[in-house]
Amino acid sequence: MKLFEFFRRESQSLPVIVVSGLPRSGTSMLMKMLEAGGVEVFTDGFRQADEDNPRGYFELEKVKNLQKQTDRSWMRAARGKAVKVISQLLPELPPEHTYKVLFINRNLHEVIASQNKMLLHRGEKIDPASDERMCGLFEKHLEKTKAWLESSKHFEVLELQYSQVIANPVLEARRIREFLGQNLDADKMAGAVEASLYRNRAKNGDTLGIVS
Repeated sequence: MKLFEFFRRESQSLPVIVVSGLPRSGTSMLMKMLEAGGVEVFTDGFRQADEDNPRGYFELEKVKNLQKQTDRSWMRAARGKAVKVISQLLPELPPEHTYKVLFINRNLHEVIASQNKMLLHRGEKIDPASDERMCGLFEKHLEKTKAWLESSKHFEVLELQYSQVIANPVLEARRIREFLGQNLDADKMAGAVEASLYRNRAKNGDTLGIVS
């Protein structure tokens, strides 16, 4: 077998590394960690860093339109790379690939507070009275999504807690490295975690994310 054919077959068998969770749950932080550790990230740089995500969003615009796409062949280019996909879009990923999912959980009150702050920065109005209703909707969504992931043969999942990644980034980086089965630099991954960016902390410190 020629060398280029060997590497082509190897790349075709690699799983897509998916970073997922609710918006504002720490997905950008995980993407930054993976990049620092040596994983190639699949992004287009279209969405620029701002005050809500000063280190960047690490997004790919094509992902946002997964529900409307009939041709998802572009996903082949994501094999062996890390791509950010919010939890709502996970069922839209084409089943002809295999996926290793890093699913990050965060206290739901913190998620909602962060989302509200982003809306305010955009000049949009928020309704604090709807926060508890949104919390309930997020809980149901997470339960349904995780049950679906568990039943899907082409997904392998590692769950992470945002607060634990902040508190012990070296340990969590090693967990990620072991899950992915790659020779990643855990120290550099840990160094990419900036505790100063942990804003909108829950006052009581509880963890309301759904953890299976």
